[in-house]
Amino acid sequence: MGYISGMMRSRHAAGLVPPAISRPEAGFKLIELLMVVAILLILTAMYWNFAGRNTRMSQRKACAKNLQRTLIAMEIYALDHADKFPEVPGARTSAEALDGLLPKYTVDASAFTCPASKDSALPSGVSIARHKISYAYYMGRKKSDPVEALFSDQQVDTFAKAVGQFAFSTNGKAPGNNHRESGGNFLFTDGRVEWSPPRVPFSLALPPGVVLLNP
Repeated sequence: MGYISGMMRSRHAAGLVPPAISRPEAGFKLIELLMVVAILLILTAMYWNFAGRNTRMSQRKACAKNLQRTLIAMEIYALDHADKFPEVPGARTSAEALDGLLPKYTVDASAFTCPASKDSALPSGVSIARHKISYAYYMGRKKSDPVEALFSDQQVDTFAKAVGQFAFSTNGKAPGNNHRESGGNFLFTDGRVEWSPPRVPFSLALPPGVVLLNP
């Protein structure tokens, strides 16, 4: 043993045996792992936030198209009814008031369901009076009236609203939450669609003979 020890000392002295390589601390590897996990979580959150924003924008556009498709049926209806849009005395919901559009003026009931809402799709070509649609309707307007709101996403209530008042949910809960807490679409009688945050940036008056019906 003494001989071997002496040989090893001689080899170390001569530089023939490499010095022992120090290993990194285990704690350093753990920190690296935690940093990688944190970066992955941040990237995942960014991805889902981006994807969610894109989905919401697509739903807004699809909702606006639904309202415009419904307006086409409404305008054809008005040609047959002395310029008046659908009106049902005593109607309690927008579905009851708009039931006369189907199936003569449109068979596409899917246009009455907002793609961002949790409302069930409606079967095509059937009465919608006893079903829930997604949109509020300003009943009593005529095609020749000045430009006013005709449809919107479901609202928080059926009252007239001044600039800055709430039309849609602010916490994502019903009513008025088709698009959660982000706002909703308005369709005007000239075919224009405007997006509104929960607090409306324009006046929504209810003149005599016009009532707002929620789904």
